[in-house]
Amino acid sequence: MSSPSIPLDVDAAIDHLMRFLSVEGVTGQEAAIAAAVSDALKQIGVPASAIRFDDVNKRIPLPTQTGNLIVDLAGTRPGPRLLFSTHLDTVPLCAGAKPRREGDRIVSDGTTALGGDARTGVALLVVLAETLIRNNLPHPPITLLFTVREESGLHGARELNPADLGGPVMCINVDGQLASELIVGAVGQENWEVEIKGRASHAGVAPDKGISATLVGAIALAEAHRAGWFGKVVRPDGSGTSNVGIFGGRDGKPAGDATNVVTDFAYIRGEARSPEAAFATRIVEGYKEAFAKAAAAVTDHEGQTAEVSFTHAPAYPPFELAKDSPVVERAARALRLLGSEPTYLFSNGGLDANWLDKHGIPTITIGAGQAEIHTLKEYVNLVEYEKGCRLGVLLATLED
Repeated sequence: MSSPSIPLDVDAAIDHLMRFLSVEGVTGQEAAIAAAVSDALKQIGVPASAIRFDDVNKRIPLPTQTGNLIVDLAGTRPGPRLLFSTHLDTVPLCAGAKPRREGDRIVSDGTTALGGDARTGVALLVVLAETLIRNNLPHPPITLLFTVREESGLHGARELNPADLGGPVMCINVDGQLASELIVGAVGQENWEVEIKGRASHAGVAPDKGISATLVGAIALAEAHRAGWFGKVVRPDGSGTSNVGIFGGRDGKPAGDATNVVTDFAYIRGEARSPEAAFATRIVEGYKEAFAKAAAAVTDHEGQTAEVSFTHAPAYPPFELAKDSPVVERAARALRLLGSEPTYLFSNGGLDANWLDKHGIPTITIGAGQAEIHTLKEYVNLVEYEKGCRLGVLLATLED
């Protein structure tokens, strides 16, 4: 199959994208966009009985309106089942987006982000189903997966039950910029948090009787930086990155109430990323050691120190597919048939693919035009969106 033989209705594909970009659905609040996708699928001929929701929202530890949307497309020829995935949610900056077309781009009105991440994927999966059904294209059994809460922790993919997907042998995830860029792997992430319980005292009358939680935190972060654990981390036994994202007090409030009181509590949260899960943990352990040193360095007049409670847990696992794995080879072959040479990327950010791969489904991520994501300058490149749609149809219909 070559590019000219793909019967893609480009105008209809853009109409779907414009519609989905205009439906609000920030992370955790995906009910409206899920309903819009379900309606669109029914209108193009997908039986209502083939459209369902799982109960992942009951397992996600954050309020979530709906489960993952799962769609079963019966095969019109024999072959192993394929999975196509994307996520329904957008970042909060996309709330109230008003998409408009400007030439070969779709943009917002400049007051919000647009939501091309990953409404381009949402539209592509609907376009894929529409193209297969209306043109009676031969394809193996296909499952479409629209996940929830990707932007706030990859929760829809993390908490799903793989048995709900019908046994796919590989997955094409749509969540990138260029159709020719194949994301074959991504780092893993480990999160850490620390509570520092010091002792309050009057900062002018008896500062020596207090134990400053903010000072402990500041010394700890300076020590982590000195030891080479902050930012870009490169060591003989591994590499990665780290960041401190939150330094505050209880329940999102500031650490401390006034300048004349020695701060008695501070809360700090950060992350570490690495291609190797063990090295992400090693970075986090570096922070833990830094907080222990800092606690010992800050005492009151009696030699007492702060209580430091440091905890950490993996957020998502790293993965990397070999270039000769079936899904990578399938994507590369499809791109070459479309006249493009594939570029292989390893992502420094987490994707649903991290968890899908962990669930035993080798997953490659392709792009469909999203650009400048999570910013007010976000736009969709319609040339790349069309390429992504053509690539999706070809990936679904290639003979094994």
